[in-house]
This record gives sequence, structure tokens and C-alpha cells, in this order.
Amino acid sequence: MNYPEAVDFLDTHIGQGVQPGLDRVRALMEMMGDPQLAAPVIHLTGSNGKTSTARMITSLLVAHGLRVGTFISPHLEKIEERLALDGVYATEDEFAEAVADIVPFVQLFEDRTGQTPTYFELTAALAFSYFAANAVDVAVVEVGLGGRLDATNIVDGRVAVVTGISLEHTSWLGNSIEEIAIEKLAIAKESSVLITGSLPEAAYAVAAARAESLGIPHRRFGAEYHPEFVTMAVGGWAGSVSGVYETYDELLLPLHGRHQFDNLAVAIAAVEELTGRALDLDAVREGTAAATSPGRLEVVGRRPLILLDGAHNTEAFELLSEALATEFLPEEWVVVIGAMGDKDLEAMIRNLDGQVSAVVATSVDYERAIPADRVADTVSLVLDVPVETVVGIPPALEAARRLAGADGAILVTGSLYVVGEARTALLDPLR
Repeated sequence: MNYPEAVDFLDTHIGQGVQPGLDRVRALMEMMGDPQLAAPVIHLTGSNGKTSTARMITSLLVAHGLRVGTFISPHLEKIEERLALDGVYATEDEFAEAVADIVPFVQLFEDRTGQTPTYFELTAALAFSYFAANAVDVAVVEVGLGGRLDATNIVDGRVAVVTGISLEHTSWLGNSIEEIAIEKLAIAKESSVLITGSLPEAAYAVAAARAESLGIPHRRFGAEYHPEFVTMAVGGWAGSVSGVYETYDELLLPLHGRHQFDNLAVAIAAVEELTGRALDLDAVREGTAAATSPGRLEVVGRRPLILLDGAHNTEAFELLSEALATEFLPEEWVVVIGAMGDKDLEAMIRNLDGQVSAVVATSVDYERAIPADRVADTVSLVLDVPVETVVGIPPALEAARRLAGADGAILVTGSLYVVGEARTALLDPLR
């Protein structure tokens, strides 16, 4: 099986849509020998920050000399980004080989049960198989949607991390913070240590109740661990983290966004609890300095300044607005924006009022994407700035360049799908 054939095999399962539940993936994993149990797991969920935190956890573990498998979703540009060893994505050949390894089991499962796994279930199964085949010491696994019925919840996470909770995916997860918290906190198991980031009070109550009912330790942001002495640095942030077991000082995090230092604190607490002790300071410094987070407040151009940020809900746009005001000199941006249909676009874009000179409304070729003309209509209700409608990301970027000029600034945001296509167009235009 070559790479295009591997991608095609997965793509044939896209039509299954979102089907929450563990029965299919659990039965498939049993046929494969339960590879998800081959290594201890740090399991992450959250409305925002979980991918960045997963990457930081990986970087910290690698700096401590461990072999680490990392599963994230969605990917930004190419499907193989979902599989990484020691922070390095699988190559096309490695990805194709990994898919070939699971194909016979998938076909056997479909023949025996008459059921078809979803695309996400297959990518999770692929990750577990890939990590087991490569004998990782630790797997860092990001939830796809929610937690309780997510395909990744067949793992027995030694550390369960909830980065944050806000109203999102209400048609699947519930219409209140409490309901969504219940879904996400279901990744905590009887053998877990629960790590929670900064949560709304209602979600904290659910987290505390979950930990108490399971009889497991609960490490809370702002209580058992927290950042200290955080200050802006060139290209990122510097400061200290008071962890669960030790304080780690002189840390340089090369990422934009003050909230990323909070994510770092969560990551450090998670790695501490995986090992059950204080970490090596030099390794923490090394892992922090090596952290990356593509598509999150990522500068990819200079004339004009081009910034990519995958903010996709109201809370993320609040953080984006704060970062723009704090860390970047331009006061007004040409914004290229597209969004998915389950998002409150009006509430999202309102956070950028006063920071925008013009907007290019666009969309990606994806079934859940809001059409570009509807994006434009929504933006016009909120912002009193010129709005152009351009279908497709490359032409939208060209329109933004024209509006910004060489000395201006462009922000691409609203969806990871939009940011991913923009990143490819800007950094790998021949692909």
C-alpha cells in the first residue's frame, strides 16, 4: 500500500460522520490485540488548548529521554500529523505502512459485524497500533470530541488532563457547562490522576465530584500548581512554574500568547504526575524551549506580517484579541476568516472590534463550513469595516495582501481547517 492508497482507504470512511460510542472501536481493538494498553497514557480533553498542551507534554517527556507517541486531531495540513514519534510526524511511507498494518483487521471487523468504523475511530486505532509497533514508553492522546463517548476513551489514562471547558458542540455534549464538563471529565478513571486547567466554577464542581467519586488525586490550576513571574520575551514568554512537586524557574517558552504559559503549567503538572515526582530542571528548560504549536498565533510572513491562529470559539477569540493587543505592534489587521456551522461566529468576531481594518470572508470545501457569503453577512452585522467575499483560501489570501499592502498585517483565523489550508498555501505553495 502506498501513501495515496492509504489516504484513500481512510477517506472512504469519512461518510460515516460523527457516531459517538465505544463499542465499535473497542471490538476492533480487541481483534488487534488491544494495542491501546501497550504503554501508559496521558489523556487530554478540553475546549481550548489541548493540542498545544499535548505538544508541550511531548516535548517535556522527550527532553527526559522517553520515547513518546503523540496523537492529535484534527490535523492542520496532512493526515500523518496525527501520528508522531518523539514529536516528529510520521513520513508518508511510515503512514502508509501503518495503515497497511490495520487494513486486514478493519476488513475482518466489517465482515464479521456488518458495521463500518468512522474516520476518527480508524485514525485512533491507527495511532494505537503505530505506537505499539514502535514500542513507545508513553502515549500522549488527545480526545477528538468530548470525552465519555470519544473513541480514544478506550485507553486507561494514567493521567487525565482537562485543559479548559466552555460551551461548544452543544448538539453532542449538552447545553450547559455542567453537562459538557460531565462528558469531558469521563476520561478520568479509577487509576488516573486528574489534572485540571483553569475551569469555570461550575466545571470545577463537576471535576471535584468526579475525583472524589473515583477516589483519585485532583491537581488544580491555581492551587496545587500555577505559573509564576511570567513576563513577555522576544518571540514568546519567560517565567517560572510552581509545579505539584517542585518549582521550575528560568523557563523560556517560544510561543505567542500569554495563555500558552498556563498551558505549560498544565503540561508540567501532567508529566510530574506521570512520574510521581519532581522533574529534572534542565530537561524542563530544554523541553519548554523546544515547544512548538503550529497554527496557533504562528507568524508565517513578514511583509506583510501574516499571523495564523486556529481560534474557533468565543473563548479562543478572547485570548486572540488579548494577544494581538499585547504582543503585536499593528493596531489594525486585515482578517481572513472562515468558520464551521456549529460556531457562534457573531460572538467570536465581536472580540476583534477595534482591531480590524478590513475582512475577507471565506470558506473551505468542507461539509460543515459556513458559506463565505454568510460569513460576510455575519461579520457585517458586528464590525463596521469593509468586507469582501472570496471563496477559497489562496484567493482570499491574495485579496488580503492587496488590502494590507507590504507594511500591513494579515490575520487568518476562525477554524483550524481554514488555518491549515492557509498554512499550506503560504509555506508549501507547490503542494
